[in-house]
Amino acid sequence: MADPHALDPSRQSLWRPLRLLQASMDADIARIYSEQQIDGLKTSFVMELLRLHACGPMTITELAESVHRTHSALSQKVAAMRTAGWVQTVAGDDARSKKVTLTDKGRRVVGRLAAEWRATEAALADLESEIPYPLSRVVADIEQALEHKSFHDRIAEKLAEDPAWG
Repeated sequence: MADPHALDPSRQSLWRPLRLLQASMDADIARIYSEQQIDGLKTSFVMELLRLHACGPMTITELAESVHRTHSALSQKVAAMRTAGWVQTVAGDDARSKKVTLTDKGRRVVGRLAAEWRATEAALADLESEIPYPLSRVVADIEQALEHKSFHDRIAEKLAEDPAWG
C-alpha cells in the first residue's frame, strides 16, 4: 500500500513557514491588544481604522482602493467592523451612496492603534537589522523577478509539463 503522505502534495510547502511566522507575529499583536483591554479588535481591522482616521469618511470603494483590497473584501470587512462597533455607515454625497466612518468607540482607540503600528514597524526594522537578508528585500526581489515573468505564467508552465494536469 502506498504511503498516504507521498500522495499528498500539500505536505510540501515552501511558503507555509512564512505564513505560520506571519500568523504567529499577528497573534503577538493581538495579544498586545488583549493585554490593553482593546476587546473585539481584529488585527486585520487596524489599517482601515487608521486610514479612516487620517482621511475621514470614505465610501467602501474609496477605502478599498486606499488599502489595495477588492470592493468585495472590504465590504465584508466593513460589515464585520460595523458589527464589532468600530465603524458605522452614514449618508454619502448623494442619496445612493454611503460612507464609512469611525464610531466613538473607534475614535477612542485610534491613537493607541497608531502607536502600536509605529511600534510594530520599529520592531520589524529591529528584526530586519538582525538578519543577513531582510524580508523587505526578499519581497522587492520577488516583485522584480515577477516583472520578468508573472507567477501565473510560471505556474502555467509547470502545469503544462505535468501529465496529471492535461
